Amino acid sequence: MERSEDYTKSMTIAGLNLIAQALSIYDSNLRLVLSNAPFQTMFHLPDALVTPGAAFSDTIMHLVQSGEYGHVESPQAFLDERLQQARAFEPHYMERTRANGRTISVEGSPLPDGGWVTVYTDISATKAQEALLHAHAGALSEQLVAHTEQLSRTNRKLAAMITTLEETKRQLTASEARARLTTEMMPAHIAHVDANGYYTYSNQRLTAIIPGRPSDILGLHIRDVLGAAIHDKISQALACAFAGTASVQEFSEDASARRIRAAFTPDLQGGIYILTMDITEETQTRAALQQTRRRALAAQTVSGLAHDFSNLLTIILGMQSRLGRLPDLPREAVPLIDGTLSAARRGGTLLESIAQMTGPRTLRPIATDLDELMRDQVTLAEPALPPAMTLALSVEAGIGPVLLDRGIVQDSLLNLVLNARDAMGTSGTITLHARRVHDTWIEWQVNDTGPGFSADALTYGLDPFFTTKGAEGSGLGLPMVYDMTKMSGGDLQLSNTAAGALVTLRLPYRAAVPASTGLTLLVEDRDDLRAVVRDMLMELGQSVIEAASADEATALLADLPDIGLILSDIQLEGAATGIDLIRRLGAGAPPVVLMTSLPTDAALFLDAQKIAPVLRKPFTRDDLGCLITGREVAAQ
Repeated sequence: MERSEDYTKSMTIAGLNLIAQALSIYDSNLRLVLSNAPFQTMFHLPDALVTPGAAFSDTIMHLVQSGEYGHVESPQAFLDERLQQARAFEPHYMERTRANGRTISVEGSPLPDGGWVTVYTDISATKAQEALLHAHAGALSEQLVAHTEQLSRTNRKLAAMITTLEETKRQLTASEARARLTTEMMPAHIAHVDANGYYTYSNQRLTAIIPGRPSDILGLHIRDVLGAAIHDKISQALACAFAGTASVQEFSEDASARRIRAAFTPDLQGGIYILTMDITEETQTRAALQQTRRRALAAQTVSGLAHDFSNLLTIILGMQSRLGRLPDLPREAVPLIDGTLSAARRGGTLLESIAQMTGPRTLRPIATDLDELMRDQVTLAEPALPPAMTLALSVEAGIGPVLLDRGIVQDSLLNLVLNARDAMGTSGTITLHARRVHDTWIEWQVNDTGPGFSADALTYGLDPFFTTKGAEGSGLGLPMVYDMTKMSGGDLQLSNTAAGALVTLRLPYRAAVPASTGLTLLVEDRDDLRAVVRDMLMELGQSVIEAASADEATALLADLPDIGLILSDIQLEGAATGIDLIRRLGAGAPPVVLMTSLPTDAALFLDAQKIAPVLRKPFTRDDLGCLITGREVAAQ
């Protein structure tokens, strides 16, 4: 693999900084090409004079003015002489005593293409030792002189080694700082545990990924930090990594209801590098996309079968009707004809249910008040319950408006309540409870006091056509709820409690856009569409300012702090999208609603759903009003 020029240069400078001598290289134009750190330190040069391109004349004049050469009668004459020597540069070696009393050696050598290299060595200690030896030569034995010279050489080696260690330490410190800054910027927890499972490194992102965990975890054991429940879930993946095999494990964190992915990579000393990410939104989106693909496949399969089956049912109904009108029909044939007609009509109803499951359905989330939704749910369900059956309602306080497809939620909950009614008979209690699970889910639990789910129902209850109601059931109720839930990125679970059956339905929590009666920024690149949406917003009581691109919108946001809402198309004029606009916004930015005509399986549409409410085109003023105000808009 080729190294970049910058990389090679940085490695060269790092190597030159390790040597104890000062070094400078000037080109034929008397301009600095390269110098090391000791060159600047030795002569106390400002940064400008050790920057490539600095003039040799400026450096000499600085040294003259700083007193490096002692008293100089005529600085300009001194400078001219040095410049003349530099232009006719010849190899040389000299020793001189500086104004500060230190002695240096100066060794210069010309370069083939002009210019020269000069190496400066501080030999003050060597000169002092030599003077001392000469002064006491008569009193010292030959062995002591040799020993002293050896100590002098050793000291020089130690000085060079100390310089090397200091430079290495500086580079390691800088490298560690860069690595730590990089890991802190990652939206993941990055850590290392030793062969015994104790943390030796961690960034500060664990709490952000798994709430409630400590931040200062160095020296702690992984089981104590993550807790026994999570540790047990990843124990097999950990064992593989400790054995030398990389592994990846996905698991759900029960307390926060988040979906977590952890990657374990073994090192060469028996430890493990760990990368942990929150993939809750990715999982929700993936579930919705998978369900969309399954529905599309089912629709293609069912469409052809349903067409032929519908034709057959039409023929059966027609022939049986004609048969029923024949004269002199035996009395015993009448119930047979009626039974055949009833079965054919039931088949038609079943086809309609299948079409509803597999046909296209567009999600229409609107700002929804859960208390109002649940009260409406009771109003819908209670008339269908026997007099001795009770429907109890419980809604967690303080949830606030959320974005939901109201129709899907009401259809699903009504189906679950009616299933519970059928399981209990003529009496009992159905409890409908709604709550927010952290900032991840809105959860509904439908609990009844019936006999509970059978073992088969727990296993196959969500499969199409499975029913425990015999001829009375179609086996499509729970599968339809499951399908709609997955389409919304949610989850559905069946279980039993000591009191009876329990169905848990979860949908992604999306806080609704706060109602705004102030200034709205409309970002749309098509003039005709922008005019239509602007009129809608103004009819909803909004003042509107317009932009055609993400760049223009960003500039307006910087100049107008009173903007209370942003309504932006995903695809805009220029390279940046509405998604890019959201990512540019910092803390305290106004809420954003995106709009698009992209298909629901488009990559941009899926990305947009992760970060903001998405309004599908075409939409009406009523659709827009429901999303930004949470209520229907009265006709005008």
